Amino acid sequence: MNVALDRAYWLGLLISVVLPVLVGLVTTRVTSAGTKAVLLLALSTANGLLVEVANPGPGFDLGTAAILSLVAFGTGVLAHFGLWKPAGVSGKAQDSLVTAGSPRSV
Repeated sequence: MNVALDRAYWLGLLISVVLPVLVGLVTTRVTSAGTKAVLLLALSTANGLLVEVANPGPGFDLGTAAILSLVAFGTGVLAHFGLWKPAGVSGKAQDSLVTAGSPRSV
């Protein structure tokens, strides 16, 4: 069995590892976990669709895009709890942006 993945699939997998940090950048610490999960799911779905569109294969397959979206979501959740959260990257990402309710440093 010879498995060969195109560059689009590898790029999509790499993006899915970084998606939890992106969610942390656009949310605050008080944002509910459910809202963050829905945002991660939406970004994972967009990632799966874009990877399937960018795939140089014969055409667009919605089933493959759905599988890619689920893999991206699962990878994002695992990366968040296994890599980004223990390393403190999630908290730093949420603290990096100044929001309307947070005081600005002078």
